[in-house]
Amino acid sequence: MLLAELLNGLKQYSGIAQKADIQRVANILAKGYRRDSHPNGDDTAVIKTDNGFDLLATEGFLTQFVAQDPWFAGWCGLMVNISDIASMGGRPTAVVNALWGSGDKDCMQIMQGMVDASKVFQVPIVGGHTHFHSDQNQLSVSILGRAKKILSSFAAEPGHDLVMAVDLRGEYRQPFLNWNAATTAPPKRLRDDLELLPYIAENNLANAAKDISQAGILGTALMLLECSGVGADIRLENVPKPSHVSWHDWLRSFPSFGYLFTCPPEKTLALMATFEARDICVAKIGTIKVAQTLDVSHHQQQAQFWDLKTQALTGMLPNNTTPSQLEKYHA
Repeated sequence: MLLAELLNGLKQYSGIAQKADIQRVANILAKGYRRDSHPNGDDTAVIKTDNGFDLLATEGFLTQFVAQDPWFAGWCGLMVNISDIASMGGRPTAVVNALWGSGDKDCMQIMQGMVDASKVFQVPIVGGHTHFHSDQNQLSVSILGRAKKILSSFAAEPGHDLVMAVDLRGEYRQPFLNWNAATTAPPKRLRDDLELLPYIAENNLANAAKDISQAGILGTALMLLECSGVGADIRLENVPKPSHVSWHDWLRSFPSFGYLFTCPPEKTLALMATFEARDICVAKIGTIKVAQTLDVSHHQQQAQFWDLKTQALTGMLPNNTTPSQLEKYHA
């Protein structure tokens, strides 16, 4: 495997390129009304309350995905939102949805997938919007959650370890690179696995976290680094991966349970132990550094994947807020 060739191809991957679209709205959002709030760019919005934090997130789904696998699209409507809440150290409370379509059997399959996931994850569907006079099926799902303490993309610091946790007890759900370790797993195990994230936040085992998304492992790491204004060195051979899957596919994959964390080195073993106790693959895959580059090595090969000083990804930067605001949320 030629590392430079692998990384150059990955930079053109649509999952990462679509994240760059966020730049087009980042500047506009920065000019909007803002109270003393957590910055945009995290996996969820964060609203401070007297008892902790309310979390709010939404996901829209690609038309091709909804058309190809309507039941799984409905399931993912809950699953990926729940994962976003968990990545912030929170617990989900309720979801709403917006569904456009013709009212055909595929529309009903979308709703059935949502209902099935609602039962498994025990998160209620409490409302939404339905329109059955559209020529194609489209889905958007929003979620509300709560947290006692926040994990965030804005809290990574130089010298921290970069840790990846992923459930490899699954397989791809064709034809997309969605690594599905959820739909056939025991429901209680899924719920208990997700409970690890608020446990980690509340016990100060990690500072920063991010849900591995459609951008894949390196794309997700890049978004975390950009928010914190830092860089990282990643050792690819340390990244947990199914033995039969190529790096080309794995670095583009969207796992149903996959997270990146940063933590001080003295907390790394304790953080990893929480996942190892539940048979979830976990490893230290790199180190956070001051220089805002994402550099990757694989055995004797080294290559730079991205330089955030010269090329933004989402444009969501730590200077969107003030140090005192961040301290308020991450103290």
